[in-house]
Amino acid sequence: MRNYELMYILQPTLEGEEKSNLIESLHKILTDNGAKITGVKDWGLRDLAYPIKKQTKGTYIITNFTGEPIALKEFDRIVRLNQNVLRFLITVSEN
Repeated sequence: MRNYELMYILQPTLEGEEKSNLIESLHKILTDNGAKITGVKDWGLRDLAYPIKKQTKGTYIITNFTGEPIALKEFDRIVRLNQNVLRFLITVSEN
């Protein structure tokens, strides 16, 4: 198992319960595929460096997890179809 860091940017219009449910469902994709979530940080609403899908702001979420590459592939496949996720990036963490 490797350590990973996942950063994703959500639509700025998501608030409260709707945002929490989306974050839960994204984390469920990872855990259903054998990953273990080790930390989650909500950076909140921030300005984007450039417009993405006509949005100039987004909600940043950082998730640390351990898992196998199969979890990454499934996450990538499902998130690309979700209109509420503006961008995401998964990197290998050396921690």
